[in-house]
Amino acid sequence: MNFELFIAKRIHFGGDKGEKRASSPAIKIAIAGVAIGLASMILALSIVIGFKTEVRNKVVGFGSHIQITNLSNNNTYETLPICVNSELINQLENTEGIKHVETFATKPGIIKTDSSFQGIVLKGVGTGYDWDFFKKNMVDGNIINPEDTTHANQAILSKNIANKLNLKTGDDFLCYFISSENVRFRKFYISGIYSTNFEDYDKLFVVTEIDLIKKLNNWDEDEVSGIELLVKDYGKLDGIKDNVFVEMMTYRDRKDNTFLTRSVKEMNPMIFSWLDLLDMNVVVIIILMFSISVFTMVSGLLIIILERTNMIGILKTLGAHNYSIRKTFLYIASFLIVKGMVWGNIIALAILILQKNFGFVKLDPETYYVSEMPVDINILHILLINIGTLILSVLAMIGPSYLIAKIYPAKSLRFE
Repeated sequence: MNFELFIAKRIHFGGDKGEKRASSPAIKIAIAGVAIGLASMILALSIVIGFKTEVRNKVVGFGSHIQITNLSNNNTYETLPICVNSELINQLENTEGIKHVETFATKPGIIKTDSSFQGIVLKGVGTGYDWDFFKKNMVDGNIINPEDTTHANQAILSKNIANKLNLKTGDDFLCYFISSENVRFRKFYISGIYSTNFEDYDKLFVVTEIDLIKKLNNWDEDEVSGIELLVKDYGKLDGIKDNVFVEMMTYRDRKDNTFLTRSVKEMNPMIFSWLDLLDMNVVVIIILMFSISVFTMVSGLLIIILERTNMIGILKTLGAHNYSIRKTFLYIASFLIVKGMVWGNIIALAILILQKNFGFVKLDPETYYVSEMPVDINILHILLINIGTLILSVLAMIGPSYLIAKIYPAKSLRFE
């Protein structure tokens, strides 16, 4: 029989119902400290991971995980083409870690209406394009349907552009393309309107069919602006990108073009550096919340020890060792920690589930790129936080428990 656990249970669970205990408020504060600390740690991690994932997915949705383009390109959307054949596509599709391969083409232009105009970038995509991102963000109409022959030059544009130019689904608009030689224009039909709340891209991109961009650029059938690759596991992005970079480093197309391979992190360094800084915020919050939890628990344990000074003296008189008594009080502290953790998990999960389903906490999309606070409910992360909190909290109680060795039976029996 575990003597220490038996005594701890009697002290923690077996008290008289009507007994007035001086330590009760302090114990409640200690439990509340653990609950609030744990809930704050879970919420901080879930919110930051959810926010990073949401913003990252929007950046990837507009530009994929990895892009292969012409090495001679400058930093504009008026690109030099590369020649892509089916053998190259098959080679990339068979690369380990690659989920999807697609080609694209871009062309800067100006949308002109009767009352306003807007500079945009047309992004042409083919029949193999992965539309999942835009389908999730469509607010009106549908994505481009190449089989719809009733409307030529279909396009989807953002709600941002549509509102500025007073356009809606089903409208037509003229887009002008200016070069050193001439000015050309094309009429487009709006098949749908999307909104990602990522203003940097929403105010820029209009998506249409790739064949139209090729004709505007006077390119051959196999010429495109680049190739986009989606990976199966974002965590392995850097390694997959390095492998593709090595493969493409020596590759030359039929016009002897050299290829440049870049990951989404390299194409958007400012955004991803900012997202990486959020990790530091999580670390600071976890350290602060854990410190508060430990402080309240240490205070609670010391109060319990002082309250039970007479009992400690009696146990020592009966022959109990300091180690055994310390172990008893560590069990009591563990009961309090677990109780606080249970409440902390209930509070955190309730808030996360409500936010995920109802989105009651709203954000300014112009500042945060999302209209409501995103959360990521990851059971593994929550379990790791719980296990870490339990282990570190119990270890933190070992030091204060040594106070028991300073309590002498002769003095403790006179203690009031």
